[in-house]
Amino acid sequence: MSIAGGIILIMLGAIFTWAVEFDLAGFDINVLGVILMLGGLVWLLIALYRANVARRAVTSPTTVVVEEDPVTHRRVYEERRYDDPPVV
Repeated sequence: MSIAGGIILIMLGAIFTWAVEFDLAGFDINVLGVILMLGGLVWLLIALYRANVARRAVTSPTTVVVEEDPVTHRRVYEERRYDDPPVV
């Protein structure tokens, strides 16, 4: 809902700014629309940042023992990092 909430606020702000013709004494609906659009933009940027941080936190390196020498007991490790985004 985070990203969708920011987009919804931007859309509501655009509607109030350019599509609504409403006058009230001491209240400007266009200013409210601009404030909503700016708030939606900030909300969207924070949501994208949080999604990016959460995606990075999930990907951790995986260590796999590839082979082990029975005489010297030396192990060869292979470390894989899955940094690419998942293919959908």
